[in-house]
Amino acid sequence: MGLLKKLNFFIEEDVRKDLDELVPAGQKSKTINEALRKELLRIRREKVTEKLVLLKSRGPKVSQKEIVKLLKQNRNRKR
Repeated sequence: MGLLKKLNFFIEEDVRKDLDELVPAGQKSKTINEALRKELLRIRREKVTEKLVLLKSRGPKVSQKEIVKLLKQNRNRKR
């Protein structure tokens, strides 16, 4: 685990009750960190997907055969 930083923020009462009920003492920070990591990854992926959809709409249409052909050419080039 990296450097720890204390934060001050609010959570809804029902979430706090579930946290107290379901997560043992001493495990709350770890559980919240894991949940935040998952949520931040989901948000990051969503943003990247939005960018890809936008790029796809702007770019030229390329067939699957053309993609395979270009990939083969790229793999065969000298480095």
